[in-house]
Amino acid sequence: MKFAIQYLSFFVIQTEGEGAEAKRYKHYQTLSHEEYQDSELKGFLDSEFKRIAKRKAEINPISEQVPTKIGRFIVEPGHELTSNPNYNLFQRLRTATDKQSFHNSGDDLLRIYMDTNSVRGGAFVLALAKLNELFDEPFLFLLKCDFESKIARISDEKSLIARVEMAINARNIKSIQYPHMPEEGMLEEWELKIHQASHARYFEDFLKYVSYEKSKPEIVNEQVMGMVQEYMASKWDIPFDDAAFAEVPADEPYPNAHQHPEGLLQEKQQFDVWAASEKRELQEKWSHEHVLEATSRIVEQQPELELKFKLDDITVKAQMADYGERIHVARMNGRYVVLIEGDMFQFDKGVSPIELLQPEELGELLRRIEGRTRYEADE
Repeated sequence: MKFAIQYLSFFVIQTEGEGAEAKRYKHYQTLSHEEYQDSELKGFLDSEFKRIAKRKAEINPISEQVPTKIGRFIVEPGHELTSNPNYNLFQRLRTATDKQSFHNSGDDLLRIYMDTNSVRGGAFVLALAKLNELFDEPFLFLLKCDFESKIARISDEKSLIARVEMAINARNIKSIQYPHMPEEGMLEEWELKIHQASHARYFEDFLKYVSYEKSKPEIVNEQVMGMVQEYMASKWDIPFDDAAFAEVPADEPYPNAHQHPEGLLQEKQQFDVWAASEKRELQEKWSHEHVLEATSRIVEQQPELELKFKLDDITVKAQMADYGERIHVARMNGRYVVLIEGDMFQFDKGVSPIELLQPEELGELLRRIEGRTRYEADE
């Protein structure tokens, strides 16, 4: 995968102090294809373009804080992509026919970027690149590279930087690729791919007319809370729509609260606290059959969904589909028991005596656990 650069603009952002007047940028140079071939940027950035294009991302990421996301241009129903300001800005850069028009459109983009809250000093690179073996249409790359003040040495407008390797660290590069290429030979003109530090929102603030699909945990949370509302409506014999008071903030009174039994409101508040907690304990409200039905509904839509929990200081990591099939949860003498079943053990490096075990039958094990827990309780 080799990208041929058509035009590349190099800007430097400077931030000193606070306030809009403390942020400014300077255009250093716009390079043509031939000029880029002879520049010091080529040896560094050629591999970076390939890395960006090959970086995988999911429409529904595995967590809310993943560094690489897929964004989609927002349009009103019945309208075309050309109604989206972010898309139009990108298209002006993609359709530039000479260095000056690419530079001018780049200036427009930088002015918008400078208005975002997360602007930091560093280099901002805009590149128009073609993947000649696959497409006639070019890709647009936006690269934000933070400088470390001790090593960044910006030169003049002609040579740009004395040694690019000392000024830019590839691990710190934030990027946008448009259009998104889910697979080689396939383009999604409605989508772009962004890569940024997981704790930051460099480009999400900048691209105000781009949306991002919910992460898998967010989707699961919504599904589970929907099931909780169904459960509440069935248990307390109220219309399912009436369970929508679950959306009322905890510090506001519930609408028509006087019409609901006190137990319903208390249970609703308990579910609110549980759902909002970072670390949660077993609630012991639903039967095994109820939980199995709920997990089956979720797994049907997301078969690869993970299941992770801790029992005291022991971590269990599996898939949600394993619940009720290979992972079982029970109680014995007031303590929790997790049973994991399978066909084969596999141990990592480092020999241990446990690997020499001849397992006892499950009934014997349960009797031994029950005897020990009773003895501990008596003590």
